[in-house]
Amino acid sequence: MNPSEKSTVEEIRARFDSDVDRFSNLETGQSATMDAPLVLDLITQVAATHRADAKHVLDIGCGAGNYTLKLLQRIPGMNCTLVDLSQPMLDRARQRVSESSSREITTIQGDIREVDLPGDTYDVVMAAAVLHHLRDDADWKQVFQKIHQAMRPGGIFLVSDLVTSDLPAADQVQWQRYGEYLNDFRDDAYRQTVFDYIEKEDTPRSVLYQVDVCRAVGFRQVEVLHLNACFGAYCAVK
Repeated sequence: MNPSEKSTVEEIRARFDSDVDRFSNLETGQSATMDAPLVLDLITQVAATHRADAKHVLDIGCGAGNYTLKLLQRIPGMNCTLVDLSQPMLDRARQRVSESSSREITTIQGDIREVDLPGDTYDVVMAAAVLHHLRDDADWKQVFQKIHQAMRPGGIFLVSDLVTSDLPAADQVQWQRYGEYLNDFRDDAYRQTVFDYIEKEDTPRSVLYQVDVCRAVGFRQVEVLHLNACFGAYCAVK
């Protein structure tokens, strides 16, 4: 599908406004995502191991707050900045995070491409299942530059997301594997529903593409953490 025919920001916001409960389970994560509990644990463990002294976390596309909640179990008492398109998601995230070990909580409703972030502030930045909404090369570079500038030296940026493969044969096989997972999880109708909204809404890029963008904007070290079919996780250090 041509990027100009993809869902608008308003259409994406509306879908997430009505889907808060599905993103509110800390044990299972998002069911349509392969290895969701594993990656949630992996990313927050790497973040806590790398920056055990972290004071401030930025959670981009925070949803109902699962990643911040999990990180607070490992690094209590952080200041938390939560960004999401959906106000109902932010309201749920704030309520859940306020019941944890957090200190100051800041919520920002908006598209990460548009919101203003302070410079040299965040020790940990997490982006889970959100960057696949970026559209063109300019979007990717601008957002990664913004994140890099907002981080403190030594800070860590951690991503988990829907991804593609640059080799067509590999891409075909990985999407087939994902389809089999969805069919086994529920049924073929569910698989088609998920594939239809991915086609309409998402423009994922490969992990290698994203690693290259990280390096281009100045991250000094990038590490791939996990890959399974159409899902990947990696981290980058400023």
